[in-house]
Amino acid sequence: MSALPKVSDSSFDQEVLQSDLPVLVDFSAEWCGPCKSLAPIVETLAAEYDGRVKFVQLDIDENRQTPSSFGVMAVPTLILFKGGEVVDKVTGFKPKAVLAQHIEKLVG
Repeated sequence: MSALPKVSDSSFDQEVLQSDLPVLVDFSAEWCGPCKSLAPIVETLAAEYDGRVKFVQLDIDENRQTPSSFGVMAVPTLILFKGGEVVDKVTGFKPKAVLAQHIEKLVG
């Protein structure tokens, strides 16, 4: 579905919470239409913020523990982490400009 690197329940702590870079996690699912629409936008942002923000994807159907622990109730949900802490959360499809504003707050 997405070209972003995948994370799982078992790799989440190491890949996201222990990352030196801020991390945007795209919580999504194969069956989710808005997720498929959002994927190219998130991939473009990943390229634009390469080296400043790490972008990863987590499939909520294959990994149920992590979405539950972060209160993910709908997909797509993007959660931004910095220093292992949640700093922002965006639920639903949003245009690129709106997502870029959230990311700028993270890196700014």
